[in-house]
Amino acid sequence: MKRLTKCRALASLLLWAVALLAAAAPRERLSINAGWRFTMGDPPGTSASLRYDVRPEVTASEDGKAADAVPQAAALAAAAQEQVLKPWILPSGNAFISDPARRHRRPAQEPQLDVAYLKPGYDDVAWKRVDLPHDWAIAGPFLETGPYGGVGRLPSWGIGWYRKALDIPASDRGRSIFLDVDGAMSYATVWLNGKLVGGWPYGYNSWRLDLTPYVVPGGSNMLAIRLDNPPESSRWYPGGGIYRNVWLTKMAPIHVAHWGTHVRTARVSRDSAEVSLEVAVDNDSRSGATVSVATAIYALDEQGTRSGQPVAHIQPQRLQVAAGASNVATGSTTIARPRLWGPPPTQHPHRYVAVTTVRRDGVGIDEFETRFGIRDVRMDPDKGMLVNGERIALKGVNNHHDLGALGAAFNVRAAERQLQMLVEMGANALRMSHNPPAPELLELTDRMGIVVIDEVFDVWERKKTALDTHLIFPDWHEQDLRAMIRRDRNHPSIVIWSIGNEVGEQYTGEEGAAIGRKLAAIVRQEDRSRPTMTAMNYARAHMPLPATVDLVSVNYQGAGIRSNPGRFPEFRARFPGKMIFSSESASALSSRGEYQFPVTGALTSSVRPDAGGDWNTHQVSAYELYASDFGTSADRSWSAQDQYPYVAGEFVWSGWDYLGEPTPFYSSRSSYSGIIDLAGFKKDRFYLYQARWRPDLPLAHILPHWTWPGREGKFTPVHVFTSGDEAELFVNGKSQGRKKRAEFEYRLRWDLVTYEPGGLKVIAYKQGKEWAVSAVRTVGPAAKLDLVPDRSEIAADGADLSFITLRVTDLDGNTVPMAKDSVKFSIEGPGEIVATDNGDPTSFVPFPSTERPAFNGLCLAIVRGKPGQKGAITVRAQAPTLQGANVTLQAH
Repeated sequence: MKRLTKCRALASLLLWAVALLAAAAPRERLSINAGWRFTMGDPPGTSASLRYDVRPEVTASEDGKAADAVPQAAALAAAAQEQVLKPWILPSGNAFISDPARRHRRPAQEPQLDVAYLKPGYDDVAWKRVDLPHDWAIAGPFLETGPYGGVGRLPSWGIGWYRKALDIPASDRGRSIFLDVDGAMSYATVWLNGKLVGGWPYGYNSWRLDLTPYVVPGGSNMLAIRLDNPPESSRWYPGGGIYRNVWLTKMAPIHVAHWGTHVRTARVSRDSAEVSLEVAVDNDSRSGATVSVATAIYALDEQGTRSGQPVAHIQPQRLQVAAGASNVATGSTTIARPRLWGPPPTQHPHRYVAVTTVRRDGVGIDEFETRFGIRDVRMDPDKGMLVNGERIALKGVNNHHDLGALGAAFNVRAAERQLQMLVEMGANALRMSHNPPAPELLELTDRMGIVVIDEVFDVWERKKTALDTHLIFPDWHEQDLRAMIRRDRNHPSIVIWSIGNEVGEQYTGEEGAAIGRKLAAIVRQEDRSRPTMTAMNYARAHMPLPATVDLVSVNYQGAGIRSNPGRFPEFRARFPGKMIFSSESASALSSRGEYQFPVTGALTSSVRPDAGGDWNTHQVSAYELYASDFGTSADRSWSAQDQYPYVAGEFVWSGWDYLGEPTPFYSSRSSYSGIIDLAGFKKDRFYLYQARWRPDLPLAHILPHWTWPGREGKFTPVHVFTSGDEAELFVNGKSQGRKKRAEFEYRLRWDLVTYEPGGLKVIAYKQGKEWAVSAVRTVGPAAKLDLVPDRSEIAADGADLSFITLRVTDLDGNTVPMAKDSVKFSIEGPGEIVATDNGDPTSFVPFPSTERPAFNGLCLAIVRGKPGQKGAITVRAQAPTLQGANVTLQAH
């Protein structure tokens, strides 16, 4: 008996020691992106038992729905006659349901499943090995038939399985262990060691699941994730798969909660700023505890690294946290002479980090970092957006989430390249269209000083496609909205929360407005420091919906087919205290380098056969005067804005071309609306926006090119985009006249120029003085290739990229503007060609192909270094009858 008592005492002592070690172990956030196994489809006969819920039946697919089509009421699905997993998934969102009475209780009985893929011993060696982020659809092949242009003619729908063995050491016993998924498309369901953990239906949100009850420390734990991406669920290319990063987070049972910190800044000036911090602390243990919560604040350098000693402290707060519960510590401090966050070029995006330490009995048990910025942002109805007292005109774009040839799989360098080119153009703002972004994208906008509209939904209860997120909105809207805000609210770049885009509830009067008020109330509960908006393409000023949000944000109602006349004045009269801006403007269309004749003499025109659009080649003229039926040219959009100085600015549709929605040619793979094409090559419109958004940059851009065999003697209009106020055009040295820009005019046009081989030259003037000079010339036949990387050195980490531009040139090195030679790429050394592209929206060559035609003289190869392998990487390009080229990169 004594021996047994002694053994029990020893066991208790051991458990106490393990618990003490677990409590003191530092927080770990481990990437588990590498080494997954992947397959498409369920084991035969199991799909019915694995459903999240029963969906409405879809009998037909459709493409090219009119942009003004009214979203429809939801179609009802048949009641489930068999088991669905929804009751076990819904509790995963309980932390984001404010009313405890509405939280979901997990069924007492586990679901009855006999699925081979869930069994830890299942042999998945025949499955494909993949690393995350992963987009299962981007490799193609493209679907050449069927109504799938809306989603980019890529098979993004389907069921996919991912499996990975997690090594959980015995030393993790007693710790809380979580799975953090930044994004998975969609209806994710997660099992560990064959047990259903939970899931999250919405494919764009980030989410966390508690693995602790299912983990077996001291051995291998099999993680299985099933995705079910429905067809007819998106209006653009959603991608498929676990397309963002995935993490394993380990910490003491008492710890800072998931997205549990909230920084606010008040009374901000150059002299001082008050910083307050809320810290939510979770207690996953079986006993209550008293902890101390203290925070030190450091400045960050431009690379995001802590610099020097703390600039301020928030004094320790004593906090009692009951077992299985949470509590919140609040504190504040004052920072003298703060380094303010603001958008360049007139301000600088300075940042800070709050390092919070949780202690119990004097021992540190958790440490958590919160990055933030100190800035004062106000939305003034007369002056627009004021950042730190300075009016900042919104020079913004909308971007969808795909990264061109890389698809939906997020890559930091690819996203950074997109933002860098937009900043070069003069953009200072980005609207996330129409969903929460990857968290790393917001880290980039913070660092670069780009202001952001963070948007949560494209639909509410009324559907745009048969199986879109209207199916889950009633059950999940609160969880999804609160999750987005809690994840993102400390990012200084975010200045507006958007609760919806062109929702069908615009059409349902007070019924729709009630949903808007509900969502806006949730936002205000989570964060009162930023205003709300919903992007309206139909709702007018007298309707109920605009009154539910803080700002007036209109899509195309300022200028476009929906504005006869522009509706800025009626919104101004109805809501004199609200800032007004264009959340979507223009929607001009063009194919890079495709110039079609004749050219409209109007300020804008819809694309029609032989009037801006070629119905044989499915290309749109690059004179940048043509637009979607609901949109307008940049020129007309600016004219509408400039007539009303209270308009705070715009977000252009769109910054980059994207996969899907290829208006007006739904036989194509990608859009025509981007200022930059899908490969990242600048369209002429880039320089039109640059001239307006960077008026201090000497600029004169001529279009079209001047190599037109067969057009000799024919009128070939010449347009000039310039930041000057007048210009003179010369053809082979002969003046075509000097023109001065009139009020509400944004380009200079010489529409009666007769083509003759030779050269064009323009001299632009500003306030009477020479400002910028540009020239184009007739080039010779294609003779050779040229390769230019955007970066010659990349990290050997398996993620960093170099984007290599191929030009087809004549003997003198001039780009041949209509060259479409077939090019073959090859590579030597520790790197791989991830994808190629040419920006042609009609191209169905799969992105992984190393052979594709140039499109109007240009082509792109995307190169990635192999992880852990350093050295020289040589990329070669060859084309029949042309002199080849090579370039060498260094992987470090």
